[in-house]
Amino acid sequence: MTDPIDAASADEPGFAGFDPAPAPQAAAMGAPAPYRVLARKYRPAHFGDLIGQEAMVRTLTNAFAAGRIPQAWMLTGVRGVGKTTTARILARALNFQTPDGQGSPTTDLREFGIHCREIIEGRHIDVMEIDAASNNSVDNIRQINDAVRYAPVSARYKVYIVDEVHMLSTGAFNAFLKTLEEPPPHAKFIFATTEIRKVPITVLSRCQRFDLRRVESDVLVDHLANICRAESVDAEQEALAAVARAAEGSVRDSLSILDQAIAHAAGRITLDDIRSMLGLADRARVIDLFEAVMKGDIAAALGELRAQYDAGADPVVVLNDLAEFTHLVTRLKLVPEAVKDNSLAQAERVRGGDFAQRLSVRILARTWQMLLKGIAEVKQADRPVMAAEMVLVRLAHAADLPTPDEALKMLRDGTGSVPAGNSGGNGMGMPRPPSGGGNTALAARPILASANPAPTPVARTVAAPMAIVATLEDVVALASQHRDITLKIALERDIRPVRFEPGRIEFSLAEGASRTLAQDLSRRLKEWTGQTWMVAVVNDEGGATMREQAAAAKDQRESDAAAHPSVKAVLERFPGARIVDVRDPRAIAAAEMAASTPTEDEYLPDAEPLFDDSEPDFDGIDF
Repeated sequence: MTDPIDAASADEPGFAGFDPAPAPQAAAMGAPAPYRVLARKYRPAHFGDLIGQEAMVRTLTNAFAAGRIPQAWMLTGVRGVGKTTTARILARALNFQTPDGQGSPTTDLREFGIHCREIIEGRHIDVMEIDAASNNSVDNIRQINDAVRYAPVSARYKVYIVDEVHMLSTGAFNAFLKTLEEPPPHAKFIFATTEIRKVPITVLSRCQRFDLRRVESDVLVDHLANICRAESVDAEQEALAAVARAAEGSVRDSLSILDQAIAHAAGRITLDDIRSMLGLADRARVIDLFEAVMKGDIAAALGELRAQYDAGADPVVVLNDLAEFTHLVTRLKLVPEAVKDNSLAQAERVRGGDFAQRLSVRILARTWQMLLKGIAEVKQADRPVMAAEMVLVRLAHAADLPTPDEALKMLRDGTGSVPAGNSGGNGMGMPRPPSGGGNTALAARPILASANPAPTPVARTVAAPMAIVATLEDVVALASQHRDITLKIALERDIRPVRFEPGRIEFSLAEGASRTLAQDLSRRLKEWTGQTWMVAVVNDEGGATMREQAAAAKDQRESDAAAHPSVKAVLERFPGARIVDVRDPRAIAAAEMAASTPTEDEYLPDAEPLFDDSEPDFDGIDF
């Protein structure tokens, strides 16, 4: 963007990069010229003035130079990035003609031709701008199909600019297809839309598509600074950066906000003016809030939020700014060169870089996810400030939670869970502030740790005695003790034992067993017992699997029970009854004794038996 210069002559005050001056009739009659908003006054007039769309400009320039001009273009992008403006510049490029009647389609439009002013102002008879939102029926498209057959009145091409083309009905799109595929040589179509997914693929395939990108913040800040100089307006760099952030890449939105800020400030535009006008939170105070949350200081965080709310800040905006700063810290951690972004304030560069060195990506990602969920809750809450306070409480409580890898390391080292209240510091060389709610867990472990934390002592643990493995049943019990359910099931179902002795196991595999079972079992036994085991698969027949043995034993018990006189009498007395289970009281007693784990003083070798094992206990006859 450059300062205004005369692009044509003293009689034609239009200049490169700006919308031409209003019609001279008002000035001739002595009436003051009507005020034009900045978005119209500084509307680009040629391709050189388009900012942030270099790829599209280069493609169009090469296409016009080579004479490869399609019959239709499709321009898509968010609001305010220049779709309609680009369409008008394209129409001007197609119909460029010098006053002497010379000229051809070109993208070099620094000078105005005989059709340029009318096209840029949207009043040329051969360049028709159609609003598809209000002209979306088949009849409207039929009128275009009828009119496109006639040659242009004065220009080289008859150009149809259809804005918000996605609003056309299905029938209107279908009525457009034939004309769009084979238009007359003198007709060109330019479509603009913000909802490219709603445009049928049959229409897209007939157009050359350009995606207009959001304008980067630093480019937008420079553009706003140039306009402020042209308007003789003094504005702080940080104020323009705040305008660029609020516009989210939309040039039109940024100019509308700047126009409002000029009227609001009535002089020098400061960051405070932008903040109070848009209801934004102070950037430095947002960083203070972020620091309090990362320390786990709930009292300071809630106090800061309430102070910003009392000053007029919207709780949703505060949390959005907090999420934006979290994203900035994450970006600075992963891409340190991002600190050179011109749209960043000095506090964001310095303190954001400091946080990036001291916070892990896992903590930042967890904070981001919690903020995203919290923002949605605050938007739906009847009392947004209360919902925002609860979001900050959750974030501060998360300061005491270890990351998954840290939790695993604690368990592996034998330290167990995070102790409550074993740390009085806040990780920044200062005493940890009280939480205000009496929750000592908040003092356990703040997220924001110092850059070079002191090593944490690891608690010594007494090594457990090595397990004694003498039978295959001991191996199964060991797998169950270590919660390796997959290996336990494989041992019971897939192993046919051939030879078992301490340090060596030989077996054959049942059908469908895993071929890596021997290696897996050997590795697990080494971990569990501390000894090296030779586990081998042999070709011998092997015995029955533990599951087969259990099934055979169950069948035998049911057979013995069915032969008992009392059970036979019951089965004969109740036809259709069957035995569903047989329980051995000796096995039950052994299991209960094992679970009680008596000490030497409690063990009584001469105690009376708990059960009379003279006859089996038959339980579970199903009638």
